[in-house]
Amino acid sequence: MAIAALKFVNGFGLLVLGLGALHYVHGDIGKDFAHWMELLRADPHNRYLLWLLQRLSNVDEHRLRQLSVGTFFYSALFLLEGTGLAMAKRWAEYLTIVTTASLMPVELYELYARLTWPRGVVLVVNIVVVAYLVVELKRTKKSKAG
Repeated sequence: MAIAALKFVNGFGLLVLGLGALHYVHGDIGKDFAHWMELLRADPHNRYLLWLLQRLSNVDEHRLRQLSVGTFFYSALFLLEGTGLAMAKRWAEYLTIVTTASLMPVELYELYARLTWPRGVVLVVNIVVVAYLVVELKRTKKSKAG
């Protein structure tokens, strides 16, 4: 159930991100971010916020559409996995193993390219999820066969 909950959180988070990207397709995300910085009285000279503002100002309509399509796809996939796992469906365990394991080479490359704690934690969590599901599939298969 913990894995299903994690899939639901990821799925709904990506859904919100995709809707947010669509909201800004015809708007100015950089202008709105600057407005929020002003409302929240953020330090206008903070280098991280300035870097983020610069990056957001360069995002065009095409990139926002790409982002929304990708986030909607992964949102649907995570919500499907979460629903299947919550309902204890065997296909969901297989789907979760395949989708999670298929992204590990990319995660390993990203970790190799730039070693950071969050990337390491994501990789470890995904390894634990896959290992748990593989062990659980083998265990339940043996108990049904015996």
